[in-house]
Amino acid sequence: MSKIKKNILLVDDDVDYLFQKKLELEKEGFQVFTAHSIKPAKKILEETSIDLAIVDLMMQEKDDGFVLSYQIKSNWPKTPVIMVTGVTAQTGLEFDNITENEKKWIKADSIFTKPVRSEQLVREIRRLLANE
Repeated sequence: MSKIKKNILLVDDDVDYLFQKKLELEKEGFQVFTAHSIKPAKKILEETSIDLAIVDLMMQEKDDGFVLSYQIKSNWPKTPVIMVTGVTAQTGLEFDNITENEKKWIKADSIFTKPVRSEQLVREIRRLLANE
């Protein structure tokens, strides 16, 4: 009996990052759907049952990641969201030690600073999916 693959939505405006992470996650046994912005991500969410989303914080607009994460949690509240960001390198803002109150408005279950090690990301995906 084969295991059903979990569907992951990966959203980032960096096509190289999308390609690399898609390969890494598929190697771990996940079905990966990619989008380079909010609009195609919404289309995937409406047409496909997504088990978990990985969303870049800053894409075309500086708040795209926040907006998409909020929309996912509003429409599919049980879908875990991992936010990844390179904003620390660009601005110095730190997201590593966010409080529970900050998590409420950020609407992400986890936040990682890029670059994220593949093992670290996969471990977090498995942890969040185990809590479904």
